[in-house]
Amino acid sequence: MTSRERVLRAFEHREPDRIPVDFSGHRSSGIAALAYVKLRDALGLPGRPIRIYDSIQQLAIVDEDVRSGFGVDVMEMGRGFSLADEDWRDWTLPGGASCQLPAWVPVERRQNEWVLKSKDGRVLGRMPDGALYFEQTNYPFVDSDDLRDIPKAFEECLWLSSSAAAPPGPAFSGTTGARLLQEGAARLRRSSERAIVGLFGGSIFETGQFLYRNDNFFMLLASEPARATAFLDALVEIHLKNLQGFLGAVGDSIDVIAFGDDLGMQTGPQISPEMYRAFFKPRHRRLWEAAKRLAPAGRGGEPGRPPIRVMLHSCGGIRDLLPDMIDAGLDAVNPVQITCSGMEAAGLKRDFGKDIVFWGGGCDTQGVLLSGTPGEVREHVKRQTDVLAAGGGFVFQQVHNILANVPPSNILAMFETVNGRT
Repeated sequence: MTSRERVLRAFEHREPDRIPVDFSGHRSSGIAALAYVKLRDALGLPGRPIRIYDSIQQLAIVDEDVRSGFGVDVMEMGRGFSLADEDWRDWTLPGGASCQLPAWVPVERRQNEWVLKSKDGRVLGRMPDGALYFEQTNYPFVDSDDLRDIPKAFEECLWLSSSAAAPPGPAFSGTTGARLLQEGAARLRRSSERAIVGLFGGSIFETGQFLYRNDNFFMLLASEPARATAFLDALVEIHLKNLQGFLGAVGDSIDVIAFGDDLGMQTGPQISPEMYRAFFKPRHRRLWEAAKRLAPAGRGGEPGRPPIRVMLHSCGGIRDLLPDMIDAGLDAVNPVQITCSGMEAAGLKRDFGKDIVFWGGGCDTQGVLLSGTPGEVREHVKRQTDVLAAGGGFVFQQVHNILANVPPSNILAMFETVNGRT
């Protein structure tokens, strides 16, 4: 089977020829740049400039020699862009290792820290010396909101601003940008047999947190439901317009569209199922149904091609929300944070394995991958994959990104195990 066939077979809830593997196929399945430097050294691969495509989380682009060696079946659409040297500029990782950032990311050195700014110079995030990623510092709606200014507020928010965008980057807008986006995505698809993930984002719960700040947004939902509804409705209309443009350009070239909304925490959902149903389920349904309608089966002139698949990245314990997410049209959930309350693999597979793809949960990044021995990693990965891969409906990845201080020996043990080499 090709990599693309392998991943799509998982969505049919049938076992492929081997477990499909994701590594750096989206912004929550990758590796911190500091860990990637050590991984390449451990693999004995030639040195090359480490390119950081996600400046906020400090995630490295995983090169083709590593992807091929680890049997990776997934590629993020952004890998088809920013391929020229002039798209990057030199920077330095904490600890002194050389790297490169996207040329458009406006970082600035200040006393004892780096800051990331908006186009107009507002500080959106800070990375003090000793930190490993940028933290959001500006919340545009923290004091007052104007729902007419949501797009402007995006540009004043670290996680939403085009200043911090990963490749393809902020240049791909307007008529000319849409054409270039379409051409680049089509070129990537022609050049690879991997399944291609298009990162759309389209968060509604998290966007509320990003703009109002978490505490204020929770209070808005609880105490001013009419105001919250007006905000969410306006936000969804923006997302629907952007979704139409995005899929109009790349819908023929991607297999999976990734949305994001972190709804969980270690102990369970951040909100009750009742609140999810009232505020977020109907709006998720609108977005996910629109994605499938805008990118129907048979697109791209490929006979028998299935419809686009919708994946949601949602960290934490979200078991109580899964029935409603499935009912709203979700096809896959990521990263399957197995150490959170209710997220044990066996229970999830038993109760939801026929209805949704588990894209993740293959290795605990917080504990086992970080602190275990290579032997413990192998045993853990074997147990997880035995449960989650049975009957299909599973794409392997570790739980979220590989952290900066994870030993390369453990990363090797993880991928060797899932690929059946130990």
